[in-house]
Amino acid sequence: MGTRLADKIKRVMTPKEISDIDVIIPIPETSVTSAPCVAAVLKKKFVQGFVKNRYVFRTFIMPGQTQRKQGVKRKLNAMNEEFAGKNVLLIDDSIVRGTTAREIVAMAREAGAKKVYFASCAPPVTHAHIYGIDLASPNELVAHDHGQDRAIEEIAKYIGADRVIFQDLQDLKTACSEAVVPKTAPYEQLDFEVGVFCGDYVTPVDEGYFQHLEEVRGETRKLKVLEKARQAVANGSLNQEE
Repeated sequence: MGTRLADKIKRVMTPKEISDIDVIIPIPETSVTSAPCVAAVLKKKFVQGFVKNRYVFRTFIMPGQTQRKQGVKRKLNAMNEEFAGKNVLLIDDSIVRGTTAREIVAMAREAGAKKVYFASCAPPVTHAHIYGIDLASPNELVAHDHGQDRAIEEIAKYIGADRVIFQDLQDLKTACSEAVVPKTAPYEQLDFEVGVFCGDYVTPVDEGYFQHLEEVRGETRKLKVLEKARQAVANGSLNQEE
């Protein structure tokens, strides 16, 4: 997967941009296996630039935006010596809402990075996940823009990166096939559930199902707000905003 991502990076970044990269830094832990492969193909130094707090809940499924932003800051700490004065290429497993990526890019810049490039091991997440993980409402996905795929340049601007590179869907499927069955020929590739990347789900989806999901999310959100307000009243800490 990392090798194919590196090939994509070589296709979309200019030789000057690649030459200027000083270090490849993974976002722990899920991209730690792919990032060294990217570094090897690009012939760049691989370093661990973030220290992870392993006792913080997964930020992308936290219920509120404020909680997600605070969770990222509690979860990761940048080591200044690995960023100061350098052009860095960050590798992460995916970009969902963009909250985590945005905070990470900001951390890299605060630690002294000159330029920050961001590469995702997954393609843009543009559709809802309907098989067990409630990633986000489609309208909350950074790659989703009112039913259209948002331009990569807009995503880079949103998260504050100098450039964003996404893995191609076909390359992701090929890499996963080869991991399951080594040296798999292209015509023998396995099929995977990739609905979040393209909207093509493995099971039929009723037209009104996504509207139903949005209604359920809305009701759940209201219940969470009410519960938070009740707890604040019970603790005597209710403020004007709540």
